[in-house]
Formats: sequence, C-alpha cells, structure tokens
Amino acid sequence: MYNIGDKIVYPMHGAGVIESIEEKEILGNRQKYYIMKMPIGDMKVMIPMASVQEIGIRQVINQQEAEGVIDIFKSGKTDMSSNWNKRYRENMVKIKSGNIYEVADVVKNLMYRDKEKGLSTGERKMLNNARQILVSELVLAKNMRQNEVESLLENLFCHTKN
Repeated sequence: MYNIGDKIVYPMHGAGVIESIEEKEILGNRQKYYIMKMPIGDMKVMIPMASVQEIGIRQVINQQEAEGVIDIFKSGKTDMSSNWNKRYRENMVKIKSGNIYEVADVVKNLMYRDKEKGLSTGERKMLNNARQILVSELVLAKNMRQNEVESLLENLFCHTKN
C-alpha cells in the first residue's frame, strides 16, 4: 500500500509521485486508483490499487542505487545480438521487467548502437521510451531536473565510448 507523496515506478511508463487516491467508476466497475503525476511530460496516470502487485509497481530507487544506475554508463558497451529481431525482443524483456538497471543497460546499448550503425525506427522508438523511463526515475531519485539528468547521461556516454 502506497501513500500520497510516495515516489513509485510504473513499469513501461516510468516514475512519478502519488498525488491522490480516488475512487472512480469506469465501465460500471467502481474501484480505488492511485493518481500518479509524472515528472516528464506533466502527465497523470491512474493506477488501479487492486492491480499494483500484478502491474509490478515499486518504489523509486534511493540515492545510492541511483549512483549504481549511473555507473552502468561509466562502463563500456556490453554484448548485444547482431540479429535485430533477437536484440529487440531481449531489450523489450528488460524494459518490461521494471528493473531500472536493466532499463539503463538497454539505453546505454542502444545509444552505442545508434552511434556505431544507426537504429531502425523500432529501436529508435524503444530507445526514446527506455530513456524516458530511466530519466523519470533518476529525476525523482536524485532530486534533479529532467535536463540535468539527460545532460549527465549524455556526458557519461560521450566520455566512455569504446
């Protein structure tokens, strides 16, 4: 059970802060929802309280864990399949896991791939989505602005390219 003001992560969407808890009737079904405000895009998301476990909602990482995520960008690239389809499926599994370290790995590897060979439309969309998920959580975990986190990641990436 989460409370108003808690910072949580919605896998595949990103991190946000619970603004309120409201009871709503949707399609004749009445239930309680967390209303989460996301720091990027000024978007609000309704999360059914009854589905929190199965959706994979979790708390935002702490400051120390955020440093571990940033360290992923300090290491060189990791092996990725050269088969586009296999690589796409593997990356999608990592993003859907809701694990921020896995999401960071996807962002880093796709950034490398983009610099080396370019990305297909599908992988570019995946990179943008994964980057938004990553940045939204780091914004809340490190108490930074979106542009500061994006600059930090870009600088780390530029200084560690292999």
